[in-house]
Amino acid sequence: MIEAEKIKQGEVEDLRGAGLEGIDLAGVRLERHNLAGANLTGAHLAGAVLHCDLWGANLMGANLSESDLRGANLRGANLMSANLQNASLGGANLEGTNLMGLNGIGADLRHADLRGARLSGANLAGADLSGANLAGADLRGADLEEANLSSAAVAGASFAGANLLCADLSGIDTRLADFEGACLVGTLLDAV
Repeated sequence: MIEAEKIKQGEVEDLRGAGLEGIDLAGVRLERHNLAGANLTGAHLAGAVLHCDLWGANLMGANLSESDLRGANLRGANLMSANLQNASLGGANLEGTNLMGLNGIGADLRHADLRGARLSGANLAGADLSGANLAGADLRGADLEEANLSSAAVAGASFAGANLLCADLSGIDTRLADFEGACLVGTLLDAV
């Protein structure tokens, strides 16, 4: 297993497919690193700056709270049950990513690409998804209470059974997505 200290000191940048299960890289800054396909299951990355390639990485159960993933490539990654509370993911590529059961309370996902992402059962209460591309995303049963989804692209997305209590859905055409059984009490909606 690669030592955390070597990564922190910049001695190792090519971590493609590396086995980094449970590694502690809290607060680390990784900007030129390639973590495509790396196994970071249960890793501690709280407060880390990860402006790098995480394509197809396994981050299941990882702690990424307060981390900075703006513009990161997380396409096809597994973030099931990960902690992204108050994380910054603005402009990140999360297309086809598994985010089921995610804790994304207060996360910044502005203009993120979430096309086809699986977010069923995710907790995104208070998250900012304004301008995000949620086309074809699965948000069934997700908690989006007080979330900002203004001007998000939602064509083909499913919000069935989701909690959208007091959420901001202004600027989106709700006819393009499935909201069957969703809680829309107090939700800000445009007239369609």
